[in-house]
Amino acid sequence: MSTSPSWDADYPRKPFDLARYVERTQAGPCFICEMIARDPAYPLDQIVYEDDVAIVFLNRYPTLLGYTLVAPRQHREHVTGDFSPDEYLALQRVIYRTSEAIRRVVPTERLYVLSLGSQQGNRHVHWHLAPLPPGVPYDQQQIAALMVEAGILDIPPAEMASLAQRIRKEMDALEDGA
Repeated sequence: MSTSPSWDADYPRKPFDLARYVERTQAGPCFICEMIARDPAYPLDQIVYEDDVAIVFLNRYPTLLGYTLVAPRQHREHVTGDFSPDEYLALQRVIYRTSEAIRRVVPTERLYVLSLGSQQGNRHVHWHLAPLPPGVPYDQQQIAALMVEAGILDIPPAEMASLAQRIRKEMDALEDGA
């Protein structure tokens, strides 16, 4: 088990098997479609929000506390090309609301919003919302903060479920105009 950077002392880091992950994403089924289908391998208590447009859930392999993914419910593979402008904007509204909820729950100096994935693996388009905590040295920010080579946060399942609930509560408050 690797040690956490000084700015990330709340949770220890555990090693991440990147080679196994790559193999699974390239050869296995779509993890987002499996989650939507309620595959028991994906913890339902880590789902933050879902509606007819999108599903929002905590990253199974977080490098930052509150790291969340937003994906369309329908399997789409191109970040803009597979959506009409209205469909894309509907997803962006969910991304905005989720981002603001994360900022209310997790101390955040900067919120990173990225669409990652590849036609070679993780094809289902999704957005990563990664809250950088305050006090991270500059050389450990941006892409460095997202890298799994230093390990992933070892957050107990009950705390992940609680975090998902707190983010959802803030999303609900934002929907109500609070």
